[in-house]
Amino acid sequence: MVTEPEAGPVTGPGTAPPRPDPGDELGVILSQRREGRQEIVNVDAATIQLVIFVIGDQQFALPGAQVAEILPLAPIFPVPGCPPAVEGVMDVRGNIRSVLRLGDLLGAAHHPLARHAAILLGRVGDQESGLRVDRVVDVTPVILESLIPPPDQLPPPLAGLVTGVFQRPEGPVLVLDMERIFQAWQDGRL
Repeated sequence: MVTEPEAGPVTGPGTAPPRPDPGDELGVILSQRREGRQEIVNVDAATIQLVIFVIGDQQFALPGAQVAEILPLAPIFPVPGCPPAVEGVMDVRGNIRSVLRLGDLLGAAHHPLARHAAILLGRVGDQESGLRVDRVVDVTPVILESLIPPPDQLPPPLAGLVTGVFQRPEGPVLVLDMERIFQAWQDGRL
């Protein structure tokens, strides 16, 4: 007796992949990206690669060209006598790098239970330092024309550091400039 194999879901070029389990966070994100890419139209527009991250409830971004690496949170060793924003130093493949709590510099409160904290290793010229953030959200190109100038009413720590703002479904994202952050830190303005 010959039995027919059970019919499974039909997939192919004209069919959509099955919906992921809502508990599978990565599957849901990838599914959303696939669905979003189906509607993308090729446009010749200048873009900038941005690293989008969260501190507390606020979204920020830095140009990808200014972020040398995104590192998982590793042991950070305190250094006595440093300002409060200096969390300490860490070993990056045999090199000692300072780690700054970026939220402290920007006047944004870090989430106390940031389980997905990361270090953005920033490099501008000969300056290199780690910036601790609560969570990296995405690394994505953004059309330059979608960036609007920063509002005039930014609080003092952010004024002069924000180069633009753009909108994501989760809310506005403030685009920062690493060179301005490092310069303000050196000048004692942060």
